[in-house]
Amino acid sequence: MSEGVAPASPETRARIKALAEQPLPLDEWRRRLAVPLSPDEIEHTQALVRWFCRRYPTVGERFAYVRRAYRRWTRSAK
Repeated sequence: MSEGVAPASPETRARIKALAEQPLPLDEWRRRLAVPLSPDEIEHTQALVRWFCRRYPTVGERFAYVRRAYRRWTRSAK
């Protein structure tokens, strides 16, 4: 049986947060935007969207999910 992965230390979480919140220069953003998605990436994204729309078929259900997820994400980020 797998023991799972231990949570990251507060120091590691702080470093990751700092990296994630660091502004991306415009030229780097444009460089990344110019890279086309592979057929596998497109299919994977489409499959996720199809699943999400089946799981949450109405706009109200989708917003309710996003609100719950946002609370969970912001609570665990502290």
